[in-house]
Amino acid sequence: MTISTEYKQRRKQLMTKIGNGTAIFRSAPMAVMHNDVEYAYRQDSDFFYLTGFNEPEAVAVIAPHHEKHKFVLFVQPKDQAKETWTGYRAGVEIAKEKYGADAAFSINELNKKLPEYLKGADKIYYRLGRDRHFNETILRHWQNLMRVYPKTGTGPIAIQDAGTVLHPMRLLKSTAELEQMRKAADIAVDAHNHAMKFAQVGQFEYQIQAEMEYIFSRHGATPAYPSIVASGANSCILHYIENNRQMQENDLLLIDAGCAYNYYNSDITRTFPISGKFTPEQKVIYELVLRAQQAAISEVKPGNPYKQFHETAVRVLVEGLIDLKLLKGNIDEIIEKEKYKHLYMHRTGHWLGLDVHDVGVYQWGENPQNLQPGQVLTVEPGIYIGPNIKSVEGQPEVYDRWRGIGVRIEDDVLVTAEGNEVLTAGVPKLVEELEN
Repeated sequence: MTISTEYKQRRKQLMTKIGNGTAIFRSAPMAVMHNDVEYAYRQDSDFFYLTGFNEPEAVAVIAPHHEKHKFVLFVQPKDQAKETWTGYRAGVEIAKEKYGADAAFSINELNKKLPEYLKGADKIYYRLGRDRHFNETILRHWQNLMRVYPKTGTGPIAIQDAGTVLHPMRLLKSTAELEQMRKAADIAVDAHNHAMKFAQVGQFEYQIQAEMEYIFSRHGATPAYPSIVASGANSCILHYIENNRQMQENDLLLIDAGCAYNYYNSDITRTFPISGKFTPEQKVIYELVLRAQQAAISEVKPGNPYKQFHETAVRVLVEGLIDLKLLKGNIDEIIEKEKYKHLYMHRTGHWLGLDVHDVGVYQWGENPQNLQPGQVLTVEPGIYIGPNIKSVEGQPEVYDRWRGIGVRIEDDVLVTAEGNEVLTAGVPKLVEELEN
């Protein structure tokens, strides 16, 4: 299947879901780094999922009720003077030919042309709240149509968040998407394995970051998010990104780094001893987190509620922390009242795909989101005993020998028909592997 066919099938599936509605998707804006210097452009994930179009100042309209134009693109027109500064544009003609639009127009014609694709619709599908100026454009067109509704009895009588229809589609990855995700996983696996061999006492965290991101770039990928290279007590900071500490003897090094390849992401965390051997306290905490992760991964299979692997990890962690006298009390009460949160404060995973924290519902009110083949998620339990951790009422005092130990282990897991596939299994995580 060609990639253009993949986008076409997605649009066709969306058209089936929205019936006589019109769906509108806005490209991501440019982000400015300095006064007149922009960050590298990254398209809005919903927009890219349906079009593959990677330019700003664009709008995609999906109008299955329209007689001729069911997929319309509004794009920046060709402009040689501007393209000299900011790069080539597809322009109107190429947008139609290359991206499969039934019609394409200059973005300057949007206000003139959009009513044609709204007037025959019974509902508008659009995500309010992300672009205030464009929100006002959509609301203005909708209000104009509603003014004539009493005379005609036709027109879109409601606006629905397009994500409620599109995001369940994005949650189930196609064969083509999984190829991209496997590639992103493989590149990140190589980078983590290199980091384990490269890292040593005396280096700075940013040196490890540079080595890993060089491997990303060499394979045509980019960092999926700011790389976390956290040594010593920095491993207890969940989103530590300064990466400027010099690594010391007996430090643990927690690396949370993944890459984006053709927009699809990987997300891996490993924690290992810089000196080559865990201290006794580090080892027992690490082995506890590893047991929790292994137990959680075993619960990733079709039909299981999404929350089940998190609950499994929490129970293993709480039981182990009680054994270590870092928690005390009844296991069920500790879990129910979340008395473990000063040591493990986040969920055990998230959806993964075009976004690192990808779209998709985790719980349907009182009903669970059950796992299905084609979903990809992370499994990432951890324990974080900060150097300045405070004693929690009713819980044991944390002794100095435990302070400054932070451990997280994270893999990317695909739900399969038979169970699961760990896409990032190529990075070692057993104690004997890390110490060798």
